[in-house]
Amino acid sequence: MVKLVPQPPQEKVKLARIALSEATSNKADTYSKNLYREAKALYDSAMINWQEENKRFIYFRDYEKVAGFAEQSARKAEQASKISRNNVTDLNIILRQKIDKLNNIAGQIDERYSSYPLSAEVWNRISKGRMLLKESEVAYKKGDLALAKVKIADSEFLLIESYEKANADLKEYFSSYPVWKKWVDKTIRESRQNQSYSIIIDKYSRKCLIYNGGVKKYEYHIELGKNWVGDKRVKGDKATPEGMYKVVKKFGSGRTKYHKALLIDYPNETDKAEFKQEIASGTLPRTAKIGSLIEIHGDGGRGIDWTEGCIALTNSEMDIVFKLAKEGTPVTIIGSMISPDQLLE
Repeated sequence: MVKLVPQPPQEKVKLARIALSEATSNKADTYSKNLYREAKALYDSAMINWQEENKRFIYFRDYEKVAGFAEQSARKAEQASKISRNNVTDLNIILRQKIDKLNNIAGQIDERYSSYPLSAEVWNRISKGRMLLKESEVAYKKGDLALAKVKIADSEFLLIESYEKANADLKEYFSSYPVWKKWVDKTIRESRQNQSYSIIIDKYSRKCLIYNGGVKKYEYHIELGKNWVGDKRVKGDKATPEGMYKVVKKFGSGRTKYHKALLIDYPNETDKAEFKQEIASGTLPRTAKIGSLIEIHGDGGRGIDWTEGCIALTNSEMDIVFKLAKEGTPVTIIGSMISPDQLLE
């Protein structure tokens, strides 16, 4: 009887190699790491055993382990491919959703804070978060989901943290909203009762609102002091004050360097009392001086906040306001006519 020479399981090893190659193409080494590693280890075991058997005398060779390792490797590689494809699909969806979410947050930051004086540190973090978001979108479009995932995570940390801090600052500022609302309601009510003109300055919305007989007649965009958030505290702080004031002087062309101007009675008695209280309590140094010469004036339309604390309009709009206003016309300056709840919805 002739003894047959054992034959190596070449076809099974070939199938395992093809399955591993397909798993690599499906990025299983990234998205199904454990199964892929197992499949690769089993394939390596099959090749090592094959080499060991080839060292033995030809009739004593036994390739059963080689076949077993190859079959297991092919099976694990196929499973890794399937799971990787599913994971890539899921990750693709998740990353797209996160990119959309972060773009929405970036849009809300623009809408709420484009002209809001956040700290330089917060703006730097927002800028870096935006840059990483753009980089994640590029990686996503190229199909490099692993890189996109890392970039998105870094962007998410910076943007969301900055957004939450900005919202917290805004909420703190808007804690004065009940007072602002009382001032606005009183101003409009008196305009209606007296059938007279009143001016309301909404700092957050950048609006100069002109009322007559309690009805809004005109609405203009304004520019303010660089540090407009909060009340004016001292001379030179570039803050626009908040309170109920009135026009005390009118300066026509040639009497002001800002085309035309309406001087208001800042600081009024309330402002002076608050300033003295801050000096007494130590929240302001004794060398501090109270501000003055706050006006509604022309030469606006620059697209930035640039005044020393005044309210700037374009010259054509200032012409209208100047014509309507008289000495004694109420000028109410508030943070916002919109409630914090409406704003943060």
